[in-house]
Amino acid sequence: MRHSRIQRLLPGFLRRHVLYFEARIEDAAWALAANLPDGARVLDAGAGEGRYAPLFERHRYCGVDLGVGDPAWDYRRLDAVADLGMLPFPAACFDACLNIVTLEHVRDPARVLGELARVLAGGGRLLVVVPQEWEVHQAPHDYWRFTRHGVAMLLAAAGFTNIEIRPVGGFFRLLSRRLLNGLQFFPPWLIPVTALLLAPPAMILPAFEFLDRRRDFTLGYICTARKCC
Repeated sequence: MRHSRIQRLLPGFLRRHVLYFEARIEDAAWALAANLPDGARVLDAGAGEGRYAPLFERHRYCGVDLGVGDPAWDYRRLDAVADLGMLPFPAACFDACLNIVTLEHVRDPARVLGELARVLAGGGRLLVVVPQEWEVHQAPHDYWRFTRHGVAMLLAAAGFTNIEIRPVGGFFRLLSRRLLNGLQFFPPWLIPVTALLLAPPAMILPAFEFLDRRRDFTLGYICTARKCC
């Protein structure tokens, strides 16, 4: 179930609590932007509709996407339409790069990360977000899910250092999200009733997150790294 539909069903003050994955991604993208100097060259690899572009108004933002993920999206604001495995840029021309919930949609994730490393300048920052427990989406262009160990291996093999991988919630936030996903299976006329049944436990379950210390059950991972100098 797309988060935009959930947003319409929940009051604004509850969205951040329930849509934890999206909120944490936005926080990570904001932190990346805040820590870059004015005029820094930023590549949004897999930009889609350019959702994160407003965060980089102080920078030289470049949104790139192949433009095939979602037929309902408007890709006209992209700066370039390109395969992320063959970026049309010279080496070391960006200071930072974000790749947000896109790596699962490419045929060769290792090649894409290698390309991101190529176009990043030495010491350049990378923000990658990948799913672990997520439904099939943007079919048929949905190929992979990642564990923390798999994405760490891919980042290291591409030449990145200072790798940090943070799970976005654990079992109880995952279960909360899945309850809300369940709304999509009901006819529209039943959604108000089922929302009253499913939304309260979905909001309460995250309070038990402290019980899942390992975070092996997680929606996905926020990963940061730097291009080796």
